[in-house]
Amino acid sequence: MIVMTRQKNYKKTLTACYLGFVTQAISANYVPLLFITFRNTYGITLEKIAMIPMVFYLTQLFVDIAATKFADKIGYRICVAVSQVLSAAGLMLMAFLPDLLSEPFAGIIISVVLYAIGSGLIEVLVSPIVEACPFENKDGVMSLLHSFYCWGAMAVILGSTAFFTLFGVSSWKKLTMIWALIPLVNTFNFISCPIERLTQDGRQMGVRNLLKTPVFWMMIVLMICSGASEAAMAQWASAFTESALGVSKTVGDLTGPCMFAMFMGISRVLYGKFSEKLDLGKVMLICSAMCVGCYLIASLSSRPIFALAGCALCGLSVGIMWPGSISISSQNCPNGGTAMFAFLALAGDLGATVSPTVVGSISNAAKGNLKIGLLSAAVFPVILLICLMILNKRKR
Repeated sequence: MIVMTRQKNYKKTLTACYLGFVTQAISANYVPLLFITFRNTYGITLEKIAMIPMVFYLTQLFVDIAATKFADKIGYRICVAVSQVLSAAGLMLMAFLPDLLSEPFAGIIISVVLYAIGSGLIEVLVSPIVEACPFENKDGVMSLLHSFYCWGAMAVILGSTAFFTLFGVSSWKKLTMIWALIPLVNTFNFISCPIERLTQDGRQMGVRNLLKTPVFWMMIVLMICSGASEAAMAQWASAFTESALGVSKTVGDLTGPCMFAMFMGISRVLYGKFSEKLDLGKVMLICSAMCVGCYLIASLSSRPIFALAGCALCGLSVGIMWPGSISISSQNCPNGGTAMFAFLALAGDLGATVSPTVVGSISNAAKGNLKIGLLSAAVFPVILLICLMILNKRKR
């Protein structure tokens, strides 16, 4: 009877973590849908609007670094509950603060910083919380967990598009409040669900010992390339689809980012279901090779339908990379603790920040040729493939 109760409680923990990743998807994907609305409503220049995602990701990077110092001292429960409160507060303030301040852009940035701190804490804490739970088949559970970011991203894009179609973009403040309810409600889930310690007292490696471990740096490279391989296509999917197929912005958003997110989610769900029968290292190798192929097809194909297929299937190939790299890191550094997960999140965010910039810069240098920019991004899955081959050889 006691075992059944514990299993039920840990499922509540898993549900809270699922909604945590949905919250992160809302934070990352909702406000970019409002960029043109901000320009039209508040007269904010596109140059300033471009600072919004930069502030979001830089804040996440700062939180990733800071979490190595305070997360264990304060405790997972308090930190992850605060992540939900800050995410909800940032979204709610987005609906009011720009109108209350004399400088609307300042209100937007304050709101972004708040929910970015919440998003950064989610990224650092949710994976180790699940890793600490007594689940069997941790690789599969971790993959399924990360699929909820994909479903959250799809829900935000499709749900927001439907809402704006029915009620008009002018009602965006009401929708913002609706999205804010998810982290607000999830706060109570994290307050009441069981949360275990990741490592026993005295067994955690600590930052200094972690940085002295050679295999840890290989894990960092894996995460950088995983984040870069995912973000390069994800961030440019809409613009790429629009330019490759010659469709409208709305259709481009739905066929580009949505299909990418859908296939990425499918990849994580499939691995979560069949992971017990699969070798994670081999699956990662196959997906890395597939990712290289997808970038080549998308960037070199002269037929739009093949370019779209390369974009969509890229989501299928990168789906397992981020959660798979976390699982491989846990296997190779079992006593890495919170510091390891924080550094992994930092590395993933670093890759996700750098790769879209690389694609944009090279495309700009090539006179706006986005295909050449995407071709350059193939270097990230190539490096990932090489690292995995080295790890597999070391394992044998």
